[in-house]
Amino acid sequence: MLIHRHDDGTDDEDRWRAFLRDQAFGHLVAAGRHRDVPVVVPTQFLLDGDRVLLHLAAANPLLGAIAERPRAVLSVAGDWAYVPGSWKAIDDEDPALGVPTTYYGAVQLTGPVAVLDDPDRIAAVLRRQVVDQEGPDHGLVDPLDHGARLRTIRALELRIDEVRAKFRYGGNVDEAHRRAVAERLGARGRPGDAAAAAHVRIDGA
Repeated sequence: MLIHRHDDGTDDEDRWRAFLRDQAFGHLVAAGRHRDVPVVVPTQFLLDGDRVLLHLAAANPLLGAIAERPRAVLSVAGDWAYVPGSWKAIDDEDPALGVPTTYYGAVQLTGPVAVLDDPDRIAAVLRRQVVDQEGPDHGLVDPLDHGARLRTIRALELRIDEVRAKFRYGGNVDEAHRRAVAERLGARGRPGDAAAAAHVRIDGA
């Protein structure tokens, strides 16, 4: 993805990690070798330090691509909001000359991927994911209690060796224009507006 300097959040580790924790759902992409198109799989994931944990069905075609070349990209985008052109006009500026845009956050994590087929290791990943989503008192049986069902699942571990983060929230405009957009986002109330407004305010800090 194209990242302009004013949108680049790669060096702000606290921010991109918080963004991924809040989203926790993305697209895992594996190119394999000699394929016309890469394999793209929507998936829940868990960010754990410098690795990503997730699980897929054993029949998932992405595993074939990983077998060919054990490297993948996890792409996550969210907190998006459409900004009408008129919102970017303040004071005596002509609203008709405003340029509409979309604000959003996006993080891409790249690295080698290990496929875990041992039941104990699969169960360990499943435990982590369930606790992450439901809390320690979830009341579910241990994954190992599902027995043969674990054979239909594979756990994956992506070791992060490259991070690209983009937070496109008007970082190239002055505080007055950012404040106007943030106020209008806060008032509109569409899904994503509040999160986008919060990002706009961060970029204006």
